[in-house]
Amino acid sequence: MSARGIMSSDDMRRALVRIGHEIVEKHGGPEGLTLIGIEHRGPILAARIAAAIKAREGVTVPVIALDVTPYRDDRDGAIDPDAAAAIPASPLSPRTLASTTVVLIDDVLFTGRTVRAALDALMHHGRPAAVRLAVLIDRGHRELPIRAD
Repeated sequence: MSARGIMSSDDMRRALVRIGHEIVEKHGGPEGLTLIGIEHRGPILAARIAAAIKAREGVTVPVIALDVTPYRDDRDGAIDPDAAAAIPASPLSPRTLASTTVVLIDDVLFTGRTVRAALDALMHHGRPAAVRLAVLIDRGHRELPIRAD
């Protein structure tokens, strides 16, 4: 059985650089942006996008990892959100979130349930000025009306 590759490492690098460019372009610059990577692969992608933004714009964009497990509604034995710290040691407070555009970053968008959980986790900590979504691969087959920007 042979493995079929979706993207080569060079394809992935180019895609992440392009996503970084699009994020900055749509936002009107890198100021006021925060990249939040949805665990497990999102933080890695967010860090790579932030590096691409820094290389082009010369500005360091904050990167935060977000564990959405306590906010999932489609898993048995979900943890109470009040009992879990979804954004541990976060520099974001309700006050700073109000003036920040958050870009949620994940590797694959499929049903939309992980993104819904990420929105719940984010709102638990305050309401950002705006929320955008960036994904590397969009598989379609939505169960919720969610799309990547």
